[in-house]
Amino acid sequence: MTTPTQPSVVVENVSKWFGQKVAVSEVTAQFGPGVTGLLGPNGAGKTTLLRMITGLVRPSEGRISIEGIDPHDDYRALAAVGFVAEDEAVYKHLTARKFVRFNAILAGVENPDADTDRVIDLVDLQAAADRPVGGFSKGMRQRTKVAAALVHKPRVLLLDEPLNGADPVQRSHLIDLFRTLGSRGYTVIVSSHVLHEVERMADRIIAITDGRMAASGDVRSLRALMTDIPQTIRIDADNPRLLAAALIGTPYASGVKLERDTIHVEAADPAGLARAIARLAKQHDVIVTRIQPEDESLESVFSYLVHRR
Repeated sequence: MTTPTQPSVVVENVSKWFGQKVAVSEVTAQFGPGVTGLLGPNGAGKTTLLRMITGLVRPSEGRISIEGIDPHDDYRALAAVGFVAEDEAVYKHLTARKFVRFNAILAGVENPDADTDRVIDLVDLQAAADRPVGGFSKGMRQRTKVAAALVHKPRVLLLDEPLNGADPVQRSHLIDLFRTLGSRGYTVIVSSHVLHEVERMADRIIAITDGRMAASGDVRSLRALMTDIPQTIRIDADNPRLLAAALIGTPYASGVKLERDTIHVEAADPAGLARAIARLAKQHDVIVTRIQPEDESLESVFSYLVHRR
């Protein structure tokens, strides 16, 4: 298994164009064990990037390697990869069990029956495993595709909008599964445009807009890059009116708003604000019960990244 210091997937200055259309432009990134969310609006280039990593599409420029091997020049790299495409890549006349087993045989799995049973159980599809895939809901077909991608025990799992069509229970189960795989050392790359789902499952986020990489890191580190936008902090205290009045006079609060018993402060320097709160609370004998960032979310970060370009 690849260690955290050895990235499983390396993308170096990769671009892809189709005629005059540039789908991906000069993207450089590394992916290692854990779950990485590939985030971007529809048409941002996420699917093209995933297809280049799998070897289905050759980059116009740049280089990609999987565990040190170029998937476009050496098919052995693909033995380490499981891929769930966004589009429907299933034989609808087959049952889920037969479809997954077929993928196991194609991958050269030593015991296709046992591994088929293993992954059907993993995606919680036992009750429907012997029904034709053509009669499945979108969410059930997604789970079938995930099972097929996992049947040969890949070390790298690429997922293009894997939660599309899944109901809330199915989504929760798949998110837990992806997080479990990441915690076990698998490299899981999940493409999505649904912000709260990426935030639930990903340890790290790569944001792509207009085919370019806009930012990389966890949500907190990305929010810290937004130095030109004050951060909104929520403060709860036993005497909010007194503390709010005291905060107005500090250089750390560019805006103070009091709503019932809650103070909302806009701060360009959250660390400085925290120190000021401690000092003022002690000075005015106010008990502070909560200090919490209100806009440290993926939605605020992504909105900033998209509109900045």
